[in-house]
Amino acid sequence: MGRRSGREPTGGTPTGSVAGVTDDRMTAEAVHDTGIRRLQHAYADVVNRRAWPELEALFRSDAEVVIDRRAGEPLRLVGGSEVGAFIGTAIAHFSFFEFVVLNAHIVFPDGPEAGEAVCRLFMCELRQEADTGRFSTAFGLYHDRYVLDSGRWWFAERRYHSIARHGGVLDVFPLPDDPGIDVPGAGG
Repeated sequence: MGRRSGREPTGGTPTGSVAGVTDDRMTAEAVHDTGIRRLQHAYADVVNRRAWPELEALFRSDAEVVIDRRAGEPLRLVGGSEVGAFIGTAIAHFSFFEFVVLNAHIVFPDGPEAGEAVCRLFMCELRQEADTGRFSTAFGLYHDRYVLDSGRWWFAERRYHSIARHGGVLDVFPLPDDPGIDVPGAGG
């Protein structure tokens, strides 16, 4: 006699089944959540490889990107081309640069079937100056709007706010009062 594994015998009901636990809406939300996370990871991959022309395949051509560095007026860019040109110039002096997604809270305000989502994404940048070798870290917050078009998710609008910079001393900025894109909390 062998030991029982605690699993159903072959031919029985699989114990890992989720039948009766999920519905079509939950499945659609999970599928679309995965598609948006793939878009976010593709963005990080493009930035880390400094492959700026590839941003055009991630942003709608009319996507407005507002960058609030907490110094002066926010920059306003349109489309992946302008975003790539800006970031490329901004990080050219770093011998090492890595964009890291820390957390992303994705919401489908009108349901996953609407083809639109919003997100609050916390990130950090790890970077080293080419000339001095000085290492620094920057932390930021994106408020994004995404649209589903032609079977895939795109950045439709992006609002960035610096929230902290570390170069020996941590400079901290308050979270924005009005980020420009409303992302409901976990309860809504």
